[in-house]
Amino acid sequence: MQNDYFKLIRTNRNYRLVWSSATASFFGDWFNTIALYVIVQELTGSPLALGTVFITKMLPFAIASPLAGLLTDRFNRRRLMIGTDLLRAVVVLGFLAIDRPGELPLLYALISLQVLLSAVFITARVASLPNITTAEELPVANALSAATWSVILAVGAALGGFATEALGTAAVFVLDSVTFLISAGLIFRAVIPQETDAMEPGSTVGGALRDIVAGWRHMLERPRIARIAFAKALWAAGGGGLVFMLAILGERLVPAAPAVGIGVLYSLRGLGTGVGPIAGRHFLPDERRWPALLGGTVVVCGLVYLAIGLLPWGLWWIALLVGLAHAPSGINWVFSTILLQRRTEDRFRGRVVATQWLLLATTDSLSILTAALLLEVGGLDLRTGILIFAAVEIVGGLLWLAWVVPAERRAAVAPLPG
Repeated sequence: MQNDYFKLIRTNRNYRLVWSSATASFFGDWFNTIALYVIVQELTGSPLALGTVFITKMLPFAIASPLAGLLTDRFNRRRLMIGTDLLRAVVVLGFLAIDRPGELPLLYALISLQVLLSAVFITARVASLPNITTAEELPVANALSAATWSVILAVGAALGGFATEALGTAAVFVLDSVTFLISAGLIFRAVIPQETDAMEPGSTVGGALRDIVAGWRHMLERPRIARIAFAKALWAAGGGGLVFMLAILGERLVPAAPAVGIGVLYSLRGLGTGVGPIAGRHFLPDERRWPALLGGTVVVCGLVYLAIGLLPWGLWWIALLVGLAHAPSGINWVFSTILLQRRTEDRFRGRVVATQWLLLATTDSLSILTAALLLEVGGLDLRTGILIFAAVEIVGGLLWLAWVVPAERRAAVAPLPG
């Protein structure tokens, strides 16, 4: 099984370049993220202000996703990725100017702009994977990409915490800018074929909107695609608030060095999301069972967070539980991506993938906003907040099992057109 991953990197040059590009930018992103959390906490100490950072990392993604999907289906994906990398390298340097509470609106604006560009890059990269891999390589490529994100989260969050404490936030933002330049250089060397429906000369905004709606119609008319497009949002309903509260929990666990506490918790989160998909693919290779697994993983994630909310808190063993909670969430993420890629034809794939991001980012933002408001003005303590959002995860997963699994079984017995 491990040889599959090494073989893919060794023999598939185009995937190797795209994978290396993502590795570089992921690393800088997690240095950047920990530094942003620390800046906001130092300047405000407000759960709502910190929650706004999380929201501005998700909500603009939701807003931009329909356009990102259209651009990904209509223009050269390789060029889109290079262009957005170069622009992000410039944008992140703007964080160097933030050093007073009155400049928080600028910080939120820069995060939003970075996320808008990332929406195009990520949609183009995910939509490109089936074009640079064989049918046999695609599950391996997705699992490896997710595991890499997780490893970089584990390493980058931990090192980002220590680097922010030792070097300061300015050095971290410069490093992030450099990683985007490295990513652009790697994508420049790749060859990424695609089936592109080029926009006609003189296309109007109305025409673009019709194309976006056509992508949604393509998905909604095919329940096998539509169901899977909701899988990540299912996790985000409770998971968004829980991941947000990890930042506050990390600060509580290590008050003398909050960046370290936050970094450790996010590091173990990354480790869990990396191990989960690899183990899941090894023990459950039958894709016919994956739709049921998507709901079951959400239930398990919620149960582990329920334990975190009920048990006494200590940094290292709570970190281990966080890792255990996010192993199933990593399975949900990777397996839903593979199923969506397989079930969607190339010329619609960008818009369908973008719709998945739209659902995920909107649900995640609402979950985070709810958690932040409850902690800031609702008088809710952190432990109770974790218990509430863990319960949301459990209920959501059970509803998925009750609704989606029977629908998938009926479709397997009597498949509908599309």
